[in-house]
Amino acid sequence: MRRRKKPEWQRKIAKERIEILLNLARTEVRKNLERAKRYVELARKIGKRYNVRLTRGQKDSFCKKCNVPLIPGFTMKTWLDPKTKTKVIKCLRCNYTYRKPYK
Repeated sequence: MRRRKKPEWQRKIAKERIEILLNLARTEVRKNLERAKRYVELARKIGKRYNVRLTRGQKDSFCKKCNVPLIPGFTMKTWLDPKTKTKVIKCLRCNYTYRKPYK
């Protein structure tokens, strides 16, 4: 059987809830890290359930491996690699490294 698409009004509410949860995670990360991780997990789960893609800014705001909101100097370290022309982002909780190209 083919699955049906969720109604547009449900997808709109899902986008709003994702934005709210990610903002809460950013504010909560310094006080309670476990709660911030849970907010990110819930936001990702809502996105999957309602087939809503996260924007580029939303995707870059947390670690894909451990779900910790990325705050420069607190939960992440970043630098530019001139040889490969990439921006290197390292999560300080799980030591996972992301590389994003730049021009």
